Amino acid sequence: MRLGFVLAGNMLAAGTLLPLEMWRAAESTACGRGAAESPLRTTLFAVNLIPVPTQAGISITPELNFADSRVMDVVYLPALWRNPRPVIRRNGPMFDWLVHQFENGAMLAAVGTGCCFLAETGLLDGKSATTHWHYFERFAQDYPKVMLKRDFFITQAGSIFCAASVNALADVTVHLVEHFYGRGVARHVERNFSHEIRRPYEKYRYLEGDDLQHTDELIIEIQLWMQRHLNEGMEIPNIAAKFGLSARTLGRRFCAATGRSPLSYLQEQRMRTAKELLESTNLTIGEVAFRVGYQDQGHFARLFARSHAVNPSDYRKTVRAKVFSAA
Repeated sequence: MRLGFVLAGNMLAAGTLLPLEMWRAAESTACGRGAAESPLRTTLFAVNLIPVPTQAGISITPELNFADSRVMDVVYLPALWRNPRPVIRRNGPMFDWLVHQFENGAMLAAVGTGCCFLAETGLLDGKSATTHWHYFERFAQDYPKVMLKRDFFITQAGSIFCAASVNALADVTVHLVEHFYGRGVARHVERNFSHEIRRPYEKYRYLEGDDLQHTDELIIEIQLWMQRHLNEGMEIPNIAAKFGLSARTLGRRFCAATGRSPLSYLQEQRMRTAKELLESTNLTIGEVAFRVGYQDQGHFARLFARSHAVNPSDYRKTVRAKVFSAA
């Protein structure tokens, strides 16, 4: 597990130190439960190796600059105090580095005006994002191609997360901890850091293509479970049994809540995730197929072509130039 933190002048230390401490707590918990296969490796990045001052009055010393090409699993971008434009101008080398991280499968999480770093790369063009409320108007003016969601504290566009505040970033972090370490570890971290203020991540984030807007809470729970386990070979009767339902009852309730069958929903989620992986990573077609639960690459390619009217290789060629271009 490789975790990268970007440092920049005028940053709020809490936007870096809080998620770092939450991840360390997750690592400790996972190791104690025998759930961690390797240690958590954290790296601090900056435009140069000079200590970076923060609004807290302390300086943080980076370990590597943006010339380093190693790929992280998650990259955090800090909140900035007041006008971010001068800081952005001083960090030009960061933008190609962020695109490189994104291309190679890293999840990117920015907070507050730090979301401007992502917008500068062009990676948010045509995608949803949020930022600190005080900067809404300037953000909308500077980045008209970004779909600014003023009513949401969190947005998720594929593997890119934007949080409006440090508290919202804590919720994003719990969500990411669950992705890598599982729900049990994530809940332990949640209880120790933000239990008294936290609402479930899914309840107040804006997720592109969200299909959880109905009132059957059990079906929502099943949908979220499916989304977290797309890479597993799951049978609908087994899913039904896991949640104490018969396959027939699951099908009836699922269709009533979502307008589709559990199997068609599962396949839609797999194809949507495959599409995002083809757009945003350099994984092979076989690796993408495996990530979304298909052992047979040919079968996956046929399903993808049926869903998108183009095979996976041609889809990647079509979108790659647009997705990976930096402003």
